[in-house]
Amino acid sequence: MTRMKQQDDTAIAGNGEAPFAALSPLDEHNRRLQANTHPPKWRNPVPPDGRYNLVVIGAGTAGLVSAAGAAGLGAKVALIERDLLGGDCLNVGCVPSKALIRCGRAVAEARRAGEFGLELAGEARADFSSVMERMRRLRAQISPNDSAQRFSDLGVDVYLGNAAFTGPDTIEVDGLKLRFARAVIATGARAAPLPIEGLEEAGYLTNETVFSLTELPARLAVIGAGPIGTELSQAFARLGSRVMLVESESRILNREDADAAAIVEQSLRDDGVQLVCGGRTLAVSRDGDEKVLRLECEGKQHEMRVDAILLGVGRRPNVDGLGLEAAGVDYEPGRGVSVNDHLRTSNRRIYAAGDVCSRFKFTHAADAMARIVIQNALFFGRAKAGALTIPWCTYTDPELAHVGLYAHEAEARGLKVDTFKVGLAEVDRAILDGETDGFVKIHVKRGSDRILGATIVAAHAGDLIAQLSQAMATGTGLGKLARTIFPYPTQAEAIKKTADAFNRTRLTPFVKKLFKTLLAWRR
Repeated sequence: MTRMKQQDDTAIAGNGEAPFAALSPLDEHNRRLQANTHPPKWRNPVPPDGRYNLVVIGAGTAGLVSAAGAAGLGAKVALIERDLLGGDCLNVGCVPSKALIRCGRAVAEARRAGEFGLELAGEARADFSSVMERMRRLRAQISPNDSAQRFSDLGVDVYLGNAAFTGPDTIEVDGLKLRFARAVIATGARAAPLPIEGLEEAGYLTNETVFSLTELPARLAVIGAGPIGTELSQAFARLGSRVMLVESESRILNREDADAAAIVEQSLRDDGVQLVCGGRTLAVSRDGDEKVLRLECEGKQHEMRVDAILLGVGRRPNVDGLGLEAAGVDYEPGRGVSVNDHLRTSNRRIYAAGDVCSRFKFTHAADAMARIVIQNALFFGRAKAGALTIPWCTYTDPELAHVGLYAHEAEARGLKVDTFKVGLAEVDRAILDGETDGFVKIHVKRGSDRILGATIVAAHAGDLIAQLSQAMATGTGLGKLARTIFPYPTQAEAIKKTADAFNRTRLTPFVKKLFKTLLAWRR
């Protein structure tokens, strides 16, 4: 039996207090979450006399996939986590946010019931306490997948505590020294404060604290109209908050296709979100229980009084306290660990994956990079992160998904582009669903059917974009997609219609004349 060492329990709060922000309130669901992702009585293993094949620092998606994959292939693996296993995605990111978004969508659908010939007694309203309880229950239900016990059962030595490199091939955690042949830095990123006067004193929420709310803020200011800001603005507005979304740029989702962002923006407005685009927050102060934001917009001063402020922008890689200097690993505090295209750091023994080193801060990107690390670190692989085809999705209603290049990016690389677009108003299923606000837009290299990029705006755009991601990854051209049989009626038919639009361009006047001559001869 493996010898174990009792973890110092001084960090484990008593008197019903949550030891980590994500575990507040410490109810039965969060206690179950804690039991899985940071068990209070967990005993750290005693390190082996020899070296680990792989030591993984950070148990978010990149770390968990690295550890499980390597152990499954026979490697001796250690996994270190100072907070909660599962990382941001499980605890303060994808999982809790999508739970809230789903509840918000249910309320919005109930309010639209009359459009479908339904009569509901009274106005549809959300019980915020029940919504948050449901989120905590479902998060706890999912947590065994990322649990310390599960990974221990997979043969991974799980250590809970702060880790720091002490040399080019050694790490210390909880007073224990671990030696490794290879290591992976997968410590992720965290919410970063904004340099706004008075913000710290007034207090604010981030993705790390907003899911611990038990009462709905009557008035909520959201700063930043990127993916996090737009998703949570819409969700909280639907759940009953009066939401003001402040964006310093001229429009929301400014990195996305302008036509696509415009549809999402109108949807947010329809849900009651007050948009302040081109607005710069000058200062924040407190006035009793109120938080007062002073803004400058189009040269004019504005004042906004709210009950809570949510930062929906700003992420900072977790590199502090890791002893990267001792390991000879190059990094920049604001940009993270420096890696080459094989995800190797300046120390040939050490790799990095996920948010700590990548501009693609998505769970699925972290998963894909972890698989590259396993190949390259353990099996002499030469896989490249730059070869990955990475889609992403903003989970507003409708969703906005994208993969590959935008038209302006392709042209900046000297690639001529043809764009094909089909609106959902042309798709029978979207009409029947009452979800016609959206489109499929696909860019191909001019003169070929090679797909360079695509944007989809639809109720389930995140699901639909997968087919185009697969086509790009496998080199399947848009013309071949037209030969794919899509079940009718589905909203995915928009992809086939777009492919049909491409194929119609092949019917040039000359080709049409040839066909006409041939068919006349065969009559």
